[in-house]
Amino acid sequence: MFELFERGGLMMYPLLLASLIGLAYIIERGFALRKRKILNPEIIAIVKNFSSMNDLELARSICLKQPGPLSNVIQLALDNHDLPHNELRELLEDQGRQEVRELNRGLIVLETTAAISPLMGLLGTVLGMVKVFDVIKDQGIGQTAALSGGISEALLTTVTGLFIAIPILIAFYYFSKKSENFILDIENYSNNLILKIKRIHLSTTKQS
Repeated sequence: MFELFERGGLMMYPLLLASLIGLAYIIERGFALRKRKILNPEIIAIVKNFSSMNDLELARSICLKQPGPLSNVIQLALDNHDLPHNELRELLEDQGRQEVRELNRGLIVLETTAAISPLMGLLGTVLGMVKVFDVIKDQGIGQTAALSGGISEALLTTVTGLFIAIPILIAFYYFSKKSENFILDIENYSNNLILKIKRIHLSTTKQS
């Protein structure tokens, strides 16, 4: 393995750095986007069991103890439950956009790493081919062993770049889709809570 690394030339070092960055962000996003962490079961239970304004303080205290994208949105809805329906929805949409930024944090790094790794590999190949032509100039085209060895070394960086880019790109699309699904779930739970609160307000108004 180390021999192959040395044969790849100078561009193997930035490719190694790109692979380490990609791996680090894949691990970080894997932990950050766990379902239980984003869609906390206790917060979901609050939404499902919210039946009267007596549940308001209990719901707030649980949201404070369980910080996260879902609890942030739910707590905002609880704190501003007396606003008109349209204003509350706009407020939650603004908060939702902030949570989207947090959920997508680091994905741009994965996308960029997946995009530049093949380009760095191609650059390494071009630099390697320049060396091959130097061999041709100095020794002629009869040195087939030197030429084939130089060409294999030149292509090694392209193979490495693709080997790095493909799994990182797969991870990027996986986490992007996972983040999108979480956002839809958060919107669904917040909308359900809004409807429940408005129904409670409506029934209270009718009774009074």
